[in-house]
Amino acid sequence: MEISVIIPLYNKEPFIKHCLEQTLSQDFDSFEVIAVDDGSTDSSGVLCDRAAAKDHRLRVVHTENGGVTAARRTGLERATGKYVMFLDADDELLPNALRQSYDLIVSQDVDEVIALYQNQNGDIFDSGYRGVVDYRDIIKNYLGTKNSFQPLWGILFRKELLEGCLNFTREIIIGEDILTHIRALVKQPRIFCADHSNYLYVQGLPNTRKKPLRHEMTYDQVLRESLQPLWPEIEPWYQLHQLKAYEVFIDEQQFHVYKDYYHSLKGHLNPQIPLLDRMMFALPPRAAYLPIHLYKKWLRMRSRQIFTYNNTSPKAQ
Repeated sequence: MEISVIIPLYNKEPFIKHCLEQTLSQDFDSFEVIAVDDGSTDSSGVLCDRAAAKDHRLRVVHTENGGVTAARRTGLERATGKYVMFLDADDELLPNALRQSYDLIVSQDVDEVIALYQNQNGDIFDSGYRGVVDYRDIIKNYLGTKNSFQPLWGILFRKELLEGCLNFTREIIIGEDILTHIRALVKQPRIFCADHSNYLYVQGLPNTRKKPLRHEMTYDQVLRESLQPLWPEIEPWYQLHQLKAYEVFIDEQQFHVYKDYYHSLKGHLNPQIPLLDRMMFALPPRAAYLPIHLYKKWLRMRSRQIFTYNNTSPKAQ
């Protein structure tokens, strides 16, 4: 078996049938699909079982609800493929996604293939990177919240690269995909960035989740521990991640977070951090709210328009 596609799902009844149909229609000879039903209370699991009865390539695992990271870990433990790709149940793989990524991971002899992706309107998310790319560039992109790379889904991984990357606490429910990938990137894999789209990300689905401060503190602790092999070089980017998270809290008018957590950064910010972020942190939380809120509002308006990221100097190596 060459590729295992792992689909974690919880209450995805409106989407899972189409997701499975699109995945099983891939033009590739050697792949399996592992759907992990994470204790769904709707008919998601039943729909998966019906599909599995018609196609031997699909296996369904039913578990008690343990969160998406646990579901992905369960899928990985049962995967028999040499390579692994994660897929969210409300998204879909584009035609030839497995074939194109597989051809590249074999021909380029790399540990990951990262392609472009697009939303349901056809808008393409493009990091601008091509060819073999330094793993540190991708980590810095994530920590700076540029979000121009697929966070986890749609990437074709060499299976052994993911070992130990999904063993963190369930409390981390936002950003868990990026954290998982960062833990793989710290292992210094060889990465190839492709020039084609392989994944359709359904954008705009309702998501009212907000990260409590205690969850952010847990996330930061796990992230910092994960980054230790690269710490001297990556510390400024870790601080930038903290400031970006702080700005989200301020935009939500959770002004208490400065006193409860972020005040310890004062006087210790690395000069490499962008001036604008340092200025926002230097302001009292309530004074920082208006400029941060207006900037976030502008970003949200921009996100409804075009999602094509053009980089005139691709950092291919």
